Amino acid sequence: MHHFYSVIIGTELLNGRRVDKHFAFINQELRDRGLLHVGSFVIQDSPALIQNCFTMILQDPKSVMFCFGGIGATPDDLTRAIASEVFTGEPLSLHVKAKELIVKQFGDEAYPHRINMAMLPPSSHLLHNVVNQVPGFSLFNRFFFTPGFPSMSWPMVKEALDKHFPTQPKLFSSSFIVEATENDLIEIMEALPKELNFSSLPRFEEQKRIVEIYLAHTDQAFVEHWSDFFKEGVMKKGKVIRGC
Repeated sequence: MHHFYSVIIGTELLNGRRVDKHFAFINQELRDRGLLHVGSFVIQDSPALIQNCFTMILQDPKSVMFCFGGIGATPDDLTRAIASEVFTGEPLSLHVKAKELIVKQFGDEAYPHRINMAMLPPSSHLLHNVVNQVPGFSLFNRFFFTPGFPSMSWPMVKEALDKHFPTQPKLFSSSFIVEATENDLIEIMEALPKELNFSSLPRFEEQKRIVEIYLAHTDQAFVEHWSDFFKEGVMKKGKVIRGC
């Protein structure tokens, strides 16, 4: 299964001048399609930080990345050049079709600055911009670079997901509350198979410590079997189980 990452670039998100909307969007899109969102990063417009983040994601052989922001024409728009360096090892080059789209949209006002948005990593494929035709781009059908504006980027993301990443089988899940500490349940947790999607969320309920257990898999019978196994182990320990 692919490992999906989201990278949201913008100092304005971290200093409070803007509120991020991209995480909630991409997380929901991936969840709705049964795709695995393994990491999300909100980072400032720092060349070293962007490069390190991209490099880390590239090192995951199963990675797919959606990046938001930093592909415009201003000096703080660093994504295009860094993406080219990290993912292709080559400098930016003029993408003829991107140039045509930008000139068509802005005419003489495409020069001298907007035209720089047509300088893309080699082998880039364009992502359609439904707002003003200035494209985003992708590399190797794995790494997708979109504007910071939701009205532009979100249709690009949906189109890419529809085209390249089929919806996966629905996950069946079981969740319940155990009136215990996580420490009480570690032996049971360790016996669960690795292919089972598992999480435990501890919290206090008034003065009582409880743990919310979540189990999920595409095979409903598999989930039911291991849910029963977990509950039986809990009851042997004399702990109380109840619904969420």
